[in-house]
Amino acid sequence: MDGDRVEIDGGVMEGGGQILRVSTALSCLLGLPLRVRRIRAGRSQPGLRPQHLSGLEMIRDLCDGQLDGGEIGSTEITFTPGKIKGGTHIADTKTAGSVCLLMQVAMPCVLFAASPSELRLKGGTNAEMAPQIDYTVLVFKPIIEKFNLTFDCDIKRRGYYPQGGGEVIVRMSPVKQLSPINLTERGTVTKIHGRAFVAGALPIKLAKDMASAAVRCIRKEIRDLYVNIQPVREPDNQAFGTGSGIIIVAETSTGCLFAGSSLGKRGKNSDRVGIEAAEMLLGNLRHGGAVDDYLQDQLIIFMALANGVSRVKSGPITLHTQTAIHFAEQLTKAKFTVTKSEDEDSTKDTYFIECQGMGLINSSL
Repeated sequence: MDGDRVEIDGGVMEGGGQILRVSTALSCLLGLPLRVRRIRAGRSQPGLRPQHLSGLEMIRDLCDGQLDGGEIGSTEITFTPGKIKGGTHIADTKTAGSVCLLMQVAMPCVLFAASPSELRLKGGTNAEMAPQIDYTVLVFKPIIEKFNLTFDCDIKRRGYYPQGGGEVIVRMSPVKQLSPINLTERGTVTKIHGRAFVAGALPIKLAKDMASAAVRCIRKEIRDLYVNIQPVREPDNQAFGTGSGIIIVAETSTGCLFAGSSLGKRGKNSDRVGIEAAEMLLGNLRHGGAVDDYLQDQLIIFMALANGVSRVKSGPITLHTQTAIHFAEQLTKAKFTVTKSEDEDSTKDTYFIECQGMGLINSSL
């Protein structure tokens, strides 16, 4: 069997957990035995962290696969996938490891299961170095559903750094095939809204300060729109531990969505948190693309699996996106091309990501 294993170098390009997520999901979907070496070689603590391991174990369990080298700190794994099955799948990072990253690895797989699935994901919902669950619900979900799929995301409890303790339940039905997407018309911004939150021991005043600092920052650049950022205190029974942060979403006339977000931490001024999120949003709006910088790489695996040509207009191509494209091409028959957009005024740094998808068919439907 080892002769047929696809060899993945986990230390190239982005050199982090994303290589593992993309390659194991595609291995599972395509029935390709895999060996990943030099896992997270580019990180200060190389090898598997708890969230990567729980993601791998969930993938193994949802396809009755075989995983070797699956322990914390391991820098090499081999994975032999079986048949993808629906039903309830549980993953618990037991830390503040991101539930959103767990969702990223499992979701493409269960779309091609034989029956509906329920993913019970435990860990951090609003954690550093990962999308916040609010981003997943407000931006990722409506855009990803354009591939002709639907899912439901129920936030049972929010969890923050360092303990985690959050829980999200994702329910989805399988599809026969994914449709390609066309996200190339930016449109004009029609609405900006968001939420600034505190949980646990923190006073609501922090949320109000984050919200008003963010609004002031956005107003300097966008004067003619009402910016509605709600300060909220998470109910104690719906949040574990103490945390704070903000997410702001802009919607456009063509249905594009862009976001900016930031998390509070000890010693960080709440105005700073609000301004960071606002500046991130404004940066995402300036480049003229139709997706924000964080959605870019999350679309790649779906584009590779879809049946037909997908086109996405984006800002500068992130290293995460380049990495996702590299491994999607290595593992599937999909072909990507990235071209700089010429039609704009030359001040804009925009690109077209085009993909001829492989048209994966769910053989169990």
